[in-house]
Amino acid sequence: MWVADAYGDTVEVLSEYGEEVTFKVWGGDWCKDCRAQLPDFGAALEAAEVPDENVLHHELDQDKQGPGVEEYGIEYIPTVVVERDGEEIARFVEEESVPIAIYLADRLEETLGPVD
Repeated sequence: MWVADAYGDTVEVLSEYGEEVTFKVWGGDWCKDCRAQLPDFGAALEAAEVPDENVLHHELDQDKQGPGVEEYGIEYIPTVVVERDGEEIARFVEEESVPIAIYLADRLEETLGPVD
């Protein structure tokens, strides 16, 4: 379960950049990895007050077909692509050693610079 206070640095980064980037999320409610990971990611975005219009959800069927699959080369889910001005600046694919929010916050800081 996501606890915003325990991840203050992550929430701060997502909050800092949340209005200038778009999070494109591919998943499916049939997918156990999505059910395990995406609720915490959504809670992190909510804690960071990322505007709803900056989070685009793409529901895939069990054949992993749906909007943007071909265009973005989606093979595994969950996948989250972060774009700024239409350019991809970060991507989380299925599984990493840290939660989605932390992984992407780290990539945002690497790409866009640390939060003051």
